[in-house]
Amino acid sequence: LINCSLYITSNLLIYFFKYDIGGSNWNASYVLFNTVGGAVQIISMMLFYPFLRKFMSSIKVFYVSFGMAISGYLILFVMMCLGVSSVYVLLAPGFLIFTAFGMLTVLTTVFLANTVDYGEFKNNRRDESVIFSMQTFVVKLASGIAGFISSMVLFVFHISSNKEAVVTEPIAASSRMGLRLSMTIIPIVVLVIGFIVFKKRYILTDRKLAEISKELEKKHQN
Repeated sequence: LINCSLYITSNLLIYFFKYDIGGSNWNASYVLFNTVGGAVQIISMMLFYPFLRKFMSSIKVFYVSFGMAISGYLILFVMMCLGVSSVYVLLAPGFLIFTAFGMLTVLTTVFLANTVDYGEFKNNRRDESVIFSMQTFVVKLASGIAGFISSMVLFVFHISSNKEAVVTEPIAASSRMGLRLSMTIIPIVVLVIGFIVFKKRYILTDRKLAEISKELEKKHQN
């Protein structure tokens, strides 16, 4: 769900810059936004997550990241509706979104690793290869679902998927609004669903993991 929300936005981003912002310099603005966003995502993995982890648990960092992503999407949507066209201004909500997804990427890997110990605790065997292979599967599945949703958005709102075509006339106002909603509100809904699922199903808090670790140590000693 987390990956789906990010991929939906990234898939539709080029059409937002091309058809909504427009202008002769739209491609340069798109490249700049994408490049800065990718850099921020990497920095958040390397610096922001370890920094926040010093002050709070992984689960709390997870919740903070959700809040940052949703806030970034809401600010971005408001800016879109206000007709903000400066890429430098749009980088402000973009910073929140890409920082959040950078940390969420790290955290989903951490939580996945935690399930290895939990699996050994419950089933008396470590299924590391099977569990970690799920990460690749999930990423590809999310990419496929996001690609399908993005294609449907372009079809429903009559937006050309030809990235190389020259824009001769602006798209309809309804198409612009549909694109804006699809890029921001749909990912928010998907993230909220992901948050609810995580809140209900994930039980491996730091305390629980410490208890499991002690039990596994006892088993290994025996």
